[in-house]
Amino acid sequence: MEISAKAVQELRARTNAGIMDCKKALLECDGDMDKAVEWLQKKGIAAATKRAGRIASEGLMHSYIHGGRIGVLIEVNCETDFVAKTPDFKEFVNDVALHIAAMNPPYLQAEDIPAAELASQQAIFEAQAAESGKPAQILGKIVEGKIKKWVEESCLLTQKFVKDPEKTIEQVRLEVSVKTGEKVSIRRFTRWELGEGLEKRTNDLAADVAAQIK
Repeated sequence: MEISAKAVQELRARTNAGIMDCKKALLECDGDMDKAVEWLQKKGIAAATKRAGRIASEGLMHSYIHGGRIGVLIEVNCETDFVAKTPDFKEFVNDVALHIAAMNPPYLQAEDIPAAELASQQAIFEAQAAESGKPAQILGKIVEGKIKKWVEESCLLTQKFVKDPEKTIEQVRLEVSVKTGEKVSIRRFTRWELGEGLEKRTNDLAADVAAQIK
């Protein structure tokens, strides 16, 4: 199959591997970008793999306020204070905080989802599938697909990046790791919304108008 130069450059940006290695990986994986990254990692070519075991204890605690109504506090780690001060790292941290404000992910990664919540969600999807009227032999696949999508949309790392939906947050993180030459990891975050958890007054406009007329 034909591999475009754009695809090669994207894979190179994500892995810091050589051009020919990237092209070979894409050919071996039929053009699938994620599989090509994994292929390079298994071959020990992707630089990000070599950084995975390093300790990242520096970084930034960053706060982001959107419109005075949504606040985000996030910790992103790297290996050195030098990288923590670079524009690329700072931009990444701010972009992730902005993404959290917009998309409100409940969890960082799939491993953080409580088993009870996962089981509850699966039960909901199973009930929906049973009522769909579709053949019984495909219901399991339907539920499996719904669970996978729900997990991806619930976790920060697997959400589509709000500024570039062609990438996930995890893919952007890998690119920043390659660019900075250090392990970069999102450790934790918290999101607040004004009035969250408080009982809010709801107005019945018709009733208000009627009361004023009387």
